[in-house]
Amino acid sequence: MPQIVWPSRDADHLLVSGEQMAALEEQLFASGLPVEALMEKAALAVAQRLMQPDWWPRFQRHGALVLVGPGHNGGDGLVVARELHLAGIAVRIWSPFERHKPLTEAHLRHAGWLGIQLQSAEPDPADPAIWIDGLFGIGQSRAPDERLQMLLEQRQRQQPNRLIAIDGPTGLCADRGLPLGRVAACASLSLSIGLLKQGFVQDTALAWVGELERINLGLPAELLQALPLQQPLGLDRRDLATAPWPQPAAAASKYQRGRLLVIAGSEAYRGASQLCLLGASASGVGSLRAGLPEALAGQLWINQPHVVVSAALASHPDGSLKLSALPAAALERLDALVIGPGLGNGPDTDIQINEGATWELLQRFAGLLVIDADGLNRLAKLGAQAWLVRRQGPTWLTPHAGEFARLFPDLADLPPLEAAAAASKASQCSVLLKGARTVIAAADGRRWQLKQACNAAARAGLGDVLAGYAGGLGARSMATDQNADAALLALSALAHASAGEQAASELGYGGASPTATAQHLEHQEKIIKK
Repeated sequence: MPQIVWPSRDADHLLVSGEQMAALEEQLFASGLPVEALMEKAALAVAQRLMQPDWWPRFQRHGALVLVGPGHNGGDGLVVARELHLAGIAVRIWSPFERHKPLTEAHLRHAGWLGIQLQSAEPDPADPAIWIDGLFGIGQSRAPDERLQMLLEQRQRQQPNRLIAIDGPTGLCADRGLPLGRVAACASLSLSIGLLKQGFVQDTALAWVGELERINLGLPAELLQALPLQQPLGLDRRDLATAPWPQPAAAASKYQRGRLLVIAGSEAYRGASQLCLLGASASGVGSLRAGLPEALAGQLWINQPHVVVSAALASHPDGSLKLSALPAAALERLDALVIGPGLGNGPDTDIQINEGATWELLQRFAGLLVIDADGLNRLAKLGAQAWLVRRQGPTWLTPHAGEFARLFPDLADLPPLEAAAAASKASQCSVLLKGARTVIAAADGRRWQLKQACNAAARAGLGDVLAGYAGGLGARSMATDQNADAALLALSALAHASAGEQAASELGYGGASPTATAQHLEHQEKIIKK
């Protein structure tokens, strides 16, 4: 099947490294655009952003201190200082560097001519002014000196949430999202100029970046299309409006709207099967079946009467589910199968000896196979990578970091964008690596990363809901056009994250429960299509 192209490869979605952004700027300069013009354009856009109602009253009350570095990030900061000063804000400048690039030096002279105070003493971290970090931006390759790190650290302790970073906080790597030294500047707002830098959306960057916004430079589309096809794309709730939702024929029967089997739960984790089935139901899949522990199979009709029980399975003495008794007939006439939530790890000996036939059935299964949680842990005991490359149908893997390390131990130390891509290529599976900013990778090199995070939705059981929802959406697509493109897995992750965020917004911090998230998932497609 052809690749699903979603979302657009434009400035709103492309995530780039600092080096790539610098290369794009060099192409603009080579075309004849003066460096001065680009700096003025970028910094004026930053200044206009700071004049919006959420920040402007604070500048009026407390003034601004602009931290100026020796390079062009410092020049950006000086243009911002000029604009705030001309708009009537009390502005001071501090630059602890003897030398500056010529353009930055020129802006520094002009700021002095305008009468903006150039502060020579190191600023007091308790200073009530809003600090604007224009020290280094994305050009950082080594840690700031210890004295500057201490100043930034004390600033956050004494005046939290009162620092704005221009093109990234000082001391934070724009590629990996990790501090280059002991600490980085802790920003309440980070303004990424031109394109979003991929490091700023990593989980490791959340504590330093704060709210992240892109400053539009109007980069030519031709310039952006020249970036590699494997360039990661950032996703947020707005992208649900253009998402590749499966579209069955108007007269499609329930079986033509997707047939899904969920194998989940155990004596030890009885709730996992219920949550996974709630997620699957929210996907709108036409026919939903389940392989469950015996203790739950006979009672399922009470809570989920629309689910057909295909297999009632016994459990091991430790409460984990026995997969060895799964009948081959349960895998017939299906578009997709989800296995793993709440199975329990199971005894190693039994998995390696008695479950072999079941895993051979799963390996030959021609439909979409979604493997989650303890399904991944059991597969790791059997030799996951060798098993996966022999899979005969499309496969989606949905590990968190610990499960990923067991599946791909040689890749576990890589940054998430690199780790997911390498695992997907090696296994020829689509990989969803869970995190606050989940990463999704396709075997052909395409990558997506969620740009939104909601810590209220970090709850036990939400992964079970996601696995079921992804399986249901995949089953719908397989029934429609036999497509299990990784873009659909990315869509599942985005819809799930948006549902959790919506539940928390409407119901409060404790409202983003797995059940509430599943209920909001039911409406994602409908809401967006209105």
